[in-house]
Amino acid sequence: MKRFAGSFTQQEALPEEAIAAAVEVMRSGRLHRYNVAPGESGAAARLERAYAEWQGVPYCLAVTSGGQAMQIALRAVGVRPGDAVLTNGFTLAPVPGAIAAVGGRPVLVEITEDLVIDLDDLAAKAGQARVLLLSHMRGHLADMDALMKVAEAHDLTVIEDCAHTMGARWNNTLSGNFGRIACFSTQTYKHMNSGEGGFLTSRDPEVMARAVMLSGSYMLYGRHGAAPGPEAFADVALDTPNMSARMDNLRAAILLPQLAQLDANVSRWVEREAAVREELARSPAIRLPEAPAAALRVGSSIQFQVEGVAPEDLLARAAERGVELKWFGAQHPAGFTSAHRSWRYIAPQDLPRTDAILATLMDMRLPLTFSVPECREIGALIVDAVEAR
Repeated sequence: MKRFAGSFTQQEALPEEAIAAAVEVMRSGRLHRYNVAPGESGAAARLERAYAEWQGVPYCLAVTSGGQAMQIALRAVGVRPGDAVLTNGFTLAPVPGAIAAVGGRPVLVEITEDLVIDLDDLAAKAGQARVLLLSHMRGHLADMDALMKVAEAHDLTVIEDCAHTMGARWNNTLSGNFGRIACFSTQTYKHMNSGEGGFLTSRDPEVMARAVMLSGSYMLYGRHGAAPGPEAFADVALDTPNMSARMDNLRAAILLPQLAQLDANVSRWVEREAAVREELARSPAIRLPEAPAAALRVGSSIQFQVEGVAPEDLLARAAERGVELKWFGAQHPAGFTSAHRSWRYIAPQDLPRTDAILATLMDMRLPLTFSVPECREIGALIVDAVEAR
């Protein structure tokens, strides 16, 4: 039996430029983002300017994690304890966790077989909330034109969770540029790697001023690289609590060189996912989610459903072949993988269509340490595991 020898959790080494920049920050001792000499711009401020320019927006805030970005975004758009917040029924635990952390009540929306939020169910539930925390789960983009029409018709404020879609596009518009505010992650398994970290981006100066204060700027908001002008902080600075969620200069220094490589890495992920998909498509038992022509997906992971094989058996067969799959339909959460039934900190909700999809849904990481030929090999091994008798 053929067996794949690569690691599904090993990321690429940081660029030498990132290592040198980190050493420079450590030698300076100026790790705190506001610890700068007169006239100096720290790495966190430079990163905010660079990411705002890359994203094509005026404002960017660097924070400690994607989860903190979502919590700050929810507070910044006015979510209060007890408020309902809509979000996808298929997502990862930090998304409902962020809603719960600010005292909100997650209202879960069904998904389609292509793993995006169901717009009919969204419209049906829209009257229950003022805010949609939209999870672009595993990089799958809904029809953003249609979604924003639903949001506008029901006066929903959209926060985009772009943890899995940094660099993805809908009709050539970057994900994160549709809602009022967007949240990104730079955790190790995302598209840039600082261990933990994240961004918020927006075109709304009032929302971003609140986010900057919430992140813990004290009265040093003028030292941010892509924040609104001082007029936006006139009242906000005194009315907004400090949540101490600042990114430090060390992580920012690590990220700046990676940002310069991001477009090239997006292309590399697209190529690797396409290689796996091509192999999986050879099996009639495997169903792959379809992406509309308008969507450019950044395939740092791949998902598929399988018919005719018990998921537990497929996990075991794949493992025998050195392929690490995860299953979203498992009864108990494992590692990073969980489903809404195990989020007991939120009210139980009835999602029959989502549950039916998750029952056979497999998930697999695609790190850039894999070559394109290796991705083809992995796809062929999965097909072999599906067809084994």
